[in-house]
Amino acid sequence: MPLTVLLVDDEPLVRMGLRAVLEAGPGIEVVGEAADGAAVIPLVRSLRPDVVMMDVRMPLMDGIEATRAVLRSVDRPPKILVITTFENDEYVYGALRAGADGFLLKRARPAEIVGAVRLVAEGDSLLFPAAVRQLAAEYGATRGNAEARARLERAELTEREAEVLRLMSRGLSNAEIAGRLVVGTETVKSHVSGVLAKLGVRDRTQAVIAAYESGFVSPG
Repeated sequence: MPLTVLLVDDEPLVRMGLRAVLEAGPGIEVVGEAADGAAVIPLVRSLRPDVVMMDVRMPLMDGIEATRAVLRSVDRPPKILVITTFENDEYVYGALRAGADGFLLKRARPAEIVGAVRLVAEGDSLLFPAAVRQLAAEYGATRGNAEARARLERAELTEREAEVLRLMSRGLSNAEIAGRLVVGTETVKSHVSGVLAKLGVRDRTQAVIAAYESGFVSPG
């Protein structure tokens, strides 16, 4: 089965370019397009894409609100990859906090675009971990750290789960974490699932943001 993608951007040329890049990659199919976040929910429900590539800035409903709406309203929501012109953008961090699984620059090379979609779909590692750390350092300190600390304390992570979260926050994949801890990949997957469940988040991107905002790990 091909990996299916929904494109959401108010610029037709951007959508055209992304479609051309993605459909040139084997095993990827663009199943629909939208010009604004307000149109995303009905399209997600009807098309059931694996990944939504969504502009973070749009005139009627931006990528932050559209991300929240999809995650709130859709059963088994797709992965959400926000696309942006500027890397160090508070809107991008807002989208990640709202539940987006990663972000991608519009000027990325074709191979990076295809790779980012596949990586987000697989969910086994963090997309652009250094950039996420930079965003956390820039904007995380202003975002209710007391709440994030309380959530982490309530999670009561085991020593091994805490170690896995630290390695996740550095951008290591499940396979890399397994190699570092000298355990099997399935064991790492089990620990990652435990961390996500205890933190009450849907994916590793949200877990990493919680780790930075709570002060559990340092952005440096």
